[in-house]
Amino acid sequence: MNSTSSVSTSYPWYYRPLEWLLLGLAHLPLSVLYVLGRGIYVLMAYVVRYRKRVVLENLRNSFPEKSAAEIAQLARQFYWHFAQVMVETIKLAAMPAAELKKRVLFRNPEVLERHFAAGRTVLGLSSHAGNWEWVLTSGAVWLSAHADGVYKPLSNPFFEHFLYRLRTRTGAGLIPMRDTLRDMLQRKGEVRVVSMLSDQAAGPEDRPYWTTFMHQEAGFYTSNERLASRFRCPVVYVSIRRMRRGYYEILLTELYDGDAPLEPNTFPITAAFVQQLEHDIRLYPADYLWTHRRWKHKRQG
Repeated sequence: MNSTSSVSTSYPWYYRPLEWLLLGLAHLPLSVLYVLGRGIYVLMAYVVRYRKRVVLENLRNSFPEKSAAEIAQLARQFYWHFAQVMVETIKLAAMPAAELKKRVLFRNPEVLERHFAAGRTVLGLSSHAGNWEWVLTSGAVWLSAHADGVYKPLSNPFFEHFLYRLRTRTGAGLIPMRDTLRDMLQRKGEVRVVSMLSDQAAGPEDRPYWTTFMHQEAGFYTSNERLASRFRCPVVYVSIRRMRRGYYEILLTELYDGDAPLEPNTFPITAAFVQQLEHDIRLYPADYLWTHRRWKHKRQG
């Protein structure tokens, strides 16, 4: 399997005008797109009230020390952040690699590069914080080794095609989530980074690691532990933080060096990931994806 192979371009003809519109918008300057973003913000926050109940519930439970007014303000800040991420993602369809490299600064790429120099595959654990769509695409520009991202294919054929195109246009590859183990087996020993968004809500059937996250019990996927243990891959936490509008910095923190064997049925990597993620959310609370139903599952038994 080649993770960089193109996804099918077959989708209904009536999506063509939408594709032309999105590609046309992508060629506009970001300053103009942020004006459009203001309209999206108003629409989501005040007209459609997109998942407003979920957003407010998540914020109240995560920050019980904040007043109702502070929660409402944080929700507004989140919707503005989300609107910016949306137009920045559209811009990827036409943004030159050189411009992307200027807008996303890797502060300490040597954390990854030393493992690449040793001929190793590295697992990069990230989250829906900052602009998560710019992490993989900028990594493909910044790093000396190949960058692949594990993703969940969309059921809508047009949006699957369009987002696949955005995410791979700077040279990154994509691996469907269900094919991750097969890909790791077939490309064992390849020098690359495999990026995983590791903050999705894991259900009981996923053998989750349960812990307290933002004052709430949450289950986390443990596939990164199993992959790191089986293939002795170093694991790095990837933090993306907004410096100012349209500019981000990426900070890398090593969670596991890939050398010491991991004890079975222990989850030190996932526990360290959760700790790092909560630290980032508390520093930049408006920049996390609060529309996501992160705490929808409950521990069984």
